[in-house]
Amino acid sequence: MNTILMTTIYTTLIMGTLITLISSHWLLMWVGLELSMLSIIPILMNKTNPRSTEAATKYFLTQATASMLLLLSIIMTMIYSGQWSIIYSNNQIITLTLTLSLIMKLGLAPFHLWVTEVTQGIPLMQGMILLTWQKIAPLSILTQISPTMNTPLILISALISTLLGGWGGLNQTQLRKILAYSSIAHMGWMMVIMNFNPSISLFNLIIYITLTITLFTTLHMNNNTSTLSLSHVWSTAPPIIIIILMNLLSLGGLPPLTGFSPKWAIIQELMKNNNIIIPMLMTMMALLNLYFYMRLTYSTTLTLFPSTNNMKTKWHFNNNKMTMIVSPLSMLSTMTLPLTPLLITLN
Repeated sequence: MNTILMTTIYTTLIMGTLITLISSHWLLMWVGLELSMLSIIPILMNKTNPRSTEAATKYFLTQATASMLLLLSIIMTMIYSGQWSIIYSNNQIITLTLTLSLIMKLGLAPFHLWVTEVTQGIPLMQGMILLTWQKIAPLSILTQISPTMNTPLILISALISTLLGGWGGLNQTQLRKILAYSSIAHMGWMMVIMNFNPSISLFNLIIYITLTITLFTTLHMNNNTSTLSLSHVWSTAPPIIIIILMNLLSLGGLPPLTGFSPKWAIIQELMKNNNIIIPMLMTMMALLNLYFYMRLTYSTTLTLFPSTNNMKTKWHFNNNKMTMIVSPLSMLSTMTLPLTPLLITLN
């Protein structure tokens, strides 16, 4: 694919999300989502092979169904209120249809199966775009309609997403699937707090995007797609594997790493609203994510055969440039927990 065409596609992708972010008109929001969806399909199929074609087809069918439901809810809103702008509707059918369409676009349970299949079938950098940039526009719409969302549906979907995001990753050996299940679990955490404090959900999204970009960039630079290939990096580039594993543990929410801060804020906010059961269940389910990250860390770094081979120190000379690139991102994604009160205040 030539440079001009790729530039046009990426510009359309960015513009689609920005149109959705800045619009208060339902039809423009829908157009922005459609531009974003149609422009990412050739990005997913950049390397033409059966896996990427299948992944792009699954993504298109799922997102087209969600877009159809969203357009249906927009038309019903227009008929019910006579306005194209966002208003707080009391019509349960409209709010249910709208919430279902956005849940499907985000890949929350029970519409989560496409996330893992699409992520596994595409290269790492395309997977990074899918799991980060493509989440922004639907979440912005959910933030604007949060006062009228179907609360029981959102809470049930969030709890099931957190459970399945942890349960599904337990027996995975492919890193892209592990990160896809982690994305499902993180979307559940964002949804559970959306009705109570959308700014904390935004804070969670920022932390999640930072962690995911760091992980995907580091894995792409080393061409790691499975736990087996990740274990081979330890003997050649220990700093890189340490960065990857620290970010994985941060993504799992292990204190005192950065990934713990949004979970901390969400649990605190739920407790302020006299919700005891929900944060307790979410915390127990989050331990599933942390378990397979800890297991991955153990199997990668602590189960090597003893060796006196001095060639294992060659990373001191060959990987300095790579380490310099990922170090700033790694610092942001692991060491900013003390800034949590300030970041929440700014949000």
